[in-house]
Amino acid sequence: MREEERSRLERLTQAKGWLDAFRPLPPSVAEELGHRYEVRLTYHSTAIEGNTLTQSETQIVIEKGITIGGKSVLEHLEVIGHKEALDFVGFLADQGSALGEREIREIHSLVMKGQGNGDTGAYRTLDVMAAGTEFRYPSHPKVPELMAEFARWLGDESNLHPIARASEAHLRFVTIHPFRDGNGRVGRLLLNLLLLQAGYPIAVLPVQRRAEYIDTLATAQAGGSSAALVSLVADAVEASLRETLEACLTAGETEGRAREHRAAVEAWITQA
Repeated sequence: MREEERSRLERLTQAKGWLDAFRPLPPSVAEELGHRYEVRLTYHSTAIEGNTLTQSETQIVIEKGITIGGKSVLEHLEVIGHKEALDFVGFLADQGSALGEREIREIHSLVMKGQGNGDTGAYRTLDVMAAGTEFRYPSHPKVPELMAEFARWLGDESNLHPIARASEAHLRFVTIHPFRDGNGRVGRLLLNLLLLQAGYPIAVLPVQRRAEYIDTLATAQAGGSSAALVSLVADAVEASLRETLEACLTAGETEGRAREHRAAVEAWITQA
């Protein structure tokens, strides 16, 4: 890792420390941020895969259960499934549960719930290639062994920075591509589960950077560096840290907390 990258991750570690000083977050702050990010992450993650619901429409589907005229049933189910999977991810993070194959299969089952795919939670039984590239994912008979190895890697202690580790886990998972469909959405949920477990807020990879995101994966899968992916994830984490810290600073319930850090937090937020 280059010195510039290491320095940036250290700054984000410091910002996460400021956030820790505000914890536990008041229920009103936690609820507000939870609503924001369940809608935002669901919108962007499904949009990356081609869902055409807007962010406001996504919010209506999630919060009101209302269908949007002119949008397909499948698009509604993708949003609902992702939201339920995100709830499960939040539960796992709160419980401090170990992450293994069973949990990954359950996340996939929720992501794909009701979408007509009979093998939800089951590993693929055919060989596939990455759309738009010549990259061939591992042959399907190798998937169980690769996923068992991936689960062992997740369980091992790591010297990687949590953001780098979450990025690496995402890359490894989508490179195995264990399911017939839904791998991108599951992979981004796994990334966020690892971030949440490490005390970081949810990181939203924006659909506006979809081409860049896909290019970073393709480069790393072709044997190149994964530094661009880590940088992209770090951008998302930084944006969420800034927003979360700003909410903490301005909430009346947090008055008096983290007094020694408030000036530094305000200065960091205004640098954005």
